[in-house]
Amino acid sequence: MSPPSSSTAAATSTTGDQASISSLPPDILQTHILTHLDGPALASAACASKQLSSLAFQQHLWADICHSTFPSTDISRLRNLISAFPDGPRSFFSAAFPLLSVVDEAINSGNNRAVNFDLPLELISAVDIYYRNQLIFSRVVETETESGWFRCSPFRIDMLDPKDTCPTPIPHPNTDDERKSISDELTLSWILIDPSGRRAMNLSSHKPVSVQRHWLSGEVHARFASVLRGEKGFVQCGILVTCGGGIEGGGMQVREVSLQVEDMDGVFLNGKGSLGILHKAFEGKKGIKGRNEGEGKRKYEGFLEMKRERKERKVRTEGTLDILCVAFGVLASVFFALFVFFT
Repeated sequence: MSPPSSSTAAATSTTGDQASISSLPPDILQTHILTHLDGPALASAACASKQLSSLAFQQHLWADICHSTFPSTDISRLRNLISAFPDGPRSFFSAAFPLLSVVDEAINSGNNRAVNFDLPLELISAVDIYYRNQLIFSRVVETETESGWFRCSPFRIDMLDPKDTCPTPIPHPNTDDERKSISDELTLSWILIDPSGRRAMNLSSHKPVSVQRHWLSGEVHARFASVLRGEKGFVQCGILVTCGGGIEGGGMQVREVSLQVEDMDGVFLNGKGSLGILHKAFEGKKGIKGRNEGEGKRKYEGFLEMKRERKERKVRTEGTLDILCVAFGVLASVFFALFVFFT
C-alpha cells in the first residue's frame, strides 16, 4: 500500500463534483483514491455519498491504515486481535488514533459511565517512535496484570531491557535550538491494548511535552504524557524516552522507553491503582477526528501547575501546624512554670 496522504487529499476527493466521482467504477475509487487516504481522510470520504461510504468501510482498507500508522501492530497476534475488535480494524483505529488527553471529558469528570468489563488480565503495549518522519523504534511488549507482584509493585512498563539499546539518527544536542529541534521532530505513539476486552487507547501526547538534557551524562530525556483523573485527583501517565551514547559524530541510542503513572504528590502509583485508572480510560468515548496535538502539552502544563499549587498548600498547612505546635509548647511551659511557682 502507498503511504497515506494528508487529510488534504480527502478535501480534494470529497468536495469536488459528487456526480463525477460516483460515476467512477468502484474498483477505480477503491484502488486509486481510497487507498491513498489516511484514517481521518477516509472517514471524511465515507460521508460524501452512499457509494463512498460503502467502499470506505472495507475492512482491508482500515487494516492497511492501522498497520501503516502504527507499524508495531503489523505482527500476527495483533493482526488477529485487531480483526476481532467489535467493528474490526476501523474500530481499533478509532480507539487508538485520538490523543487520550482530549478524547472525552467523561474520562476527566466525576460522571464516568458504568464500566462493563473486568480489569484486564493482560496489557499489550505497541510503541512506535519517529524522528523527522522516519521510524526509529517499533516494539510490542506484553504485560500480565493478574499477579500480586504486579498489583502491589509500582506500575511500570519498559519497552527495552536494561542492557538493550536502539541506534537512531538523532544528533547530540549542544544548544537550546538543537534541543528544540528534537522536540519538534520527535513523535511517539503508545497504543495500550486490552486483548480480553477488545479495547485500545493512545497514551501519548504525540510530541514531547518536555525535552531536557542531563547536565552530567549528556543524555536527552524526552517526556510524553497524558493526564487522567484518578480517585484522589488528576494523575499523569508519563512516557519517558532516554537517548544517549552512540558513536562519535553519529546519532544517539534509545536507552529507555518506559511508562509510569504519577499522582500530584509525585508518587508513582502501584499496579492495582494504575490499572483501575487505565480501566476507566479505556471506557472513554473516542473518535477518529478527536486529535489535537497541542492540547497534550497544555494538559501537562496544567497538571504541573496543579502540582505546584498543591505543594504550596501543603507547605502552608504544615507551616501553620508547626506554629500551633510551637505555641502550644510555649503555653504548656508557661502554665507548668506558673504551677511550680505557686505551689
